[in-house]
Amino acid sequence: MRAKRPHYLPTVLTVEETLEILKNLTGVYQIVAKLLYGSGLRLNEALSLRVKDLDFAQKQIIVRDSKGMESRVTMLPQNVVDQLKEHLQQVKRTHQQDLERGYGETLLPFALQKKYPNAAKEWIWQYVFPSGRIAKDPRSELMCRYHLHESGMQKTLKQAVRIAKIEKRIGCHTFRHSFATHLLQNGYDIRTVQELLGHKDVKTTMIYTHVLNRGGKGVISPLDR
Repeated sequence: MRAKRPHYLPTVLTVEETLEILKNLTGVYQIVAKLLYGSGLRLNEALSLRVKDLDFAQKQIIVRDSKGMESRVTMLPQNVVDQLKEHLQQVKRTHQQDLERGYGETLLPFALQKKYPNAAKEWIWQYVFPSGRIAKDPRSELMCRYHLHESGMQKTLKQAVRIAKIEKRIGCHTFRHSFATHLLQNGYDIRTVQELLGHKDVKTTMIYTHVLNRGGKGVISPLDR
């Protein structure tokens, strides 16, 4: 018999706690954190975003080949648009400098590198959050910029939580948990939240109902009567 997976309740931040942590972040890491909370992205989904995945006109983000190799659409928060556009201008300048130096290529998913050999240098395929240095890909031997490493965001968030003095076990995925819970608290349909999160089964999304209304499944303690 297969062992049963343990069921646990995720840590969820209040809106005030979330904003306090975001305030203690700066630069590119603040933008990433805003997307984790404001769009419900997983950390690897946010770091793997490419320029073409951002749709400012429709105010949405296309998350491609995420968990389960499926794609989905989620919202692009208006609060982060100006920051994101300013960041992309800097990324585009860096990409242009790389092209002038004979670099500027990026890794393409699956077999697109062979199918579209020139696409790797195109602006739309570049990572939204590229690494600060050019490195050699061990598989293709290509000198390119990969996206930011997850550990950088994790370390920066840990420091921001320490400054905020929030006594909870908080990681990058906590923003995603808080995104779902706060949407449900605001009255959005659980099926809508399920689609935004990319859950196959609504039962996975229902775990966030544990903090709705009041603690303890909404039951008022007899001590408080």
